[in-house]
This record gives sequence, C-alpha cells and structure tokens, in this order.
Amino acid sequence: MKPYKFEPYLKTTIWGGYQIAPFKGIFTAQPNIGESWEVSGVPGHESVAVERGLVDDVDVGMNLTQLIDKYKGLLVGQKVYKRFGNKFPLLVKFIDSRQDLSVQVHPDDKLAMERHGCQGKTEMWYVIKSDVGSKIYAGLAKSITPEDYEQLATAEPVNGQSPMQDVIATHEAHEGDLYFLPAGRLHAIGAGNFLAEIQETSDITYRVYDFGRKDAHGNPRELHIELAKEAIDYQVWPEYRTSYDSTKPTSQLINCPHFVVHRVVVQVAQQIDFHCDSFVVVMCLWGEANINGIHIRQGETILVPACENVLYIFGNATFLTATL
Repeated sequence: MKPYKFEPYLKTTIWGGYQIAPFKGIFTAQPNIGESWEVSGVPGHESVAVERGLVDDVDVGMNLTQLIDKYKGLLVGQKVYKRFGNKFPLLVKFIDSRQDLSVQVHPDDKLAMERHGCQGKTEMWYVIKSDVGSKIYAGLAKSITPEDYEQLATAEPVNGQSPMQDVIATHEAHEGDLYFLPAGRLHAIGAGNFLAEIQETSDITYRVYDFGRKDAHGNPRELHIELAKEAIDYQVWPEYRTSYDSTKPTSQLINCPHFVVHRVVVQVAQQIDFHCDSFVVVMCLWGEANINGIHIRQGETILVPACENVLYIFGNATFLTATL
C-alpha cells in the first residue's frame, strides 16, 4: 500500500490571507483562504484521494472514511481502528492568519462527549513563517476565577480593547516556535502567522472574544461565553511555548494521548521507523523528496498506511510527522 495524497479543502475565512495557495504551489481565485485541510475525516469534509501515479488506482476518488472502511487496520493501525473505527482521529491543516483569530477554547473529550457526542479538541501549532511583531496568544497571564472570567468576557470594551485581552498570555512569534494547546487552554493565532496545526478530529470551538468583528452580513460574530466557562483551564503555567532540540535530524515535538508529532529534516536520505501500530501523516514544510515511492513537495501532505509505515525518504526537505 503506497502513501495517499488527498485533495486539500481550502476554507475561506473572515481573517484568512493569501499565502496558502502559493505555499502549496496551486492557483486559485478563491479569496481569503485561512485554512487548508490536508487530511480530514470531518463529516461533510472528508479528504478525497487523488492520483498517486499508480496504474488503474481504484482508490482514487474515495474519501478517507471509505478508505478506512475498506482497509481498516491495514490503513490506520489495528489499535487505532479498534479505538476509532471508521473515524479518522486527526485533522491536519495549514493556517494563514491575515488578522487576529478569535480568542477561543475547546472542551476536553469528556465535556465534548457530554455536550456534543464527539471528541474534544487538543491541538498543536508549529509556526512556519511569521511577520515581524506577530503574536501568539496562549494560556493565562494571571490567575482568574470562573466568576472573574465571566465578568471580563461580558465587560464593555475600553478604547476598543476588551478586558479579556489583559489576562491572555501574549508571546512573540518566531519561525519554528511550537505551542501545545491541550483542551481547556485559551488561545488565539495572531495576525501575520503561517503555521501547521495538528488536532483531534473535532470542530467544537467556544469563541470567547472576537475583537468586535462583524460577519459577512454585518452582524457581531456569535460568542459562547457561558459554554466556555466550564471548559477553561484556569491554571497559570510558567511557560506556554514548548521547547525541542532543533539541531537533531529527527526531534520529537509532542507526545500526548491524542497524537505524537516529530520534526524531520532530511538532506539526502533517511530511514525512519516510529515503531508504532499507526498510520503516519507527513506534512512537507520545505523542499521536496520521495517517500515510499511517492513524490512530495512543500505544502503537500501524505498519509502513509500503518502496514507500510517505515519511511524511506530520499531528498532534501523538512517535514512534520504525526502518528498515534
């Protein structure tokens, strides 16, 4: 089973920019592309397999849910299939923020299941490019109670600024920065950031503050202040940026119950075995290479089946890989 390529789902957003299409080397007249969903099992937006260079490839045109139903553990891993069935557990994206995104929070698995009957949303960001002065908002800068939060979130803005902005931890963004965002952590991507996001398959978001923006019809965007109250982690942490060893050709970035992510830098050739019963998602951040017989270049993403998940890489490129 060779790796799969999928048609990306390009999503126009109120805050989206213009970098995703050129980064991926594609032409489109679609405006304000904020997200490119690279590998998705979200109902209604399941990734669809495209041509891989195989003769009479019967899998072309099938969506990810159909492929999992067809190949089961061979595609995603026996343990993964036993746990998730035909639902692909990760959603993988590129994000381009021309404007600040809303301050938001996601419920954990327990709360999301109680309220919405689905997974929660733990995620991570890897900054690919950032403009000078760009910011990442993640976590609390000072301790507040749920009652404090409710007062701050509903308070009238002062000089156009919500009191909520004073309690969100603000970080200067730089290329290569890594942020792990467990469910419950308040966060927002600041204007001028281009990044990769790996998350649980969930589209449940509670919007807390949106800088007073209006939607396409001139109406204030919906907030979810009360829903977010119970979901927020009110603990203040000493550091919100995650460190890793960028000098190694293969560095583990995140290891949590929802995903394991590595950064891989290949200059000529490399063989990588993650020793896991799982698929491998490979996002190419720079350069180009051949992985298990499939060509991949900057801005492309492939899904390597679990039954063939030792990576044989030839080329000069930088990747993120995600497994379970």
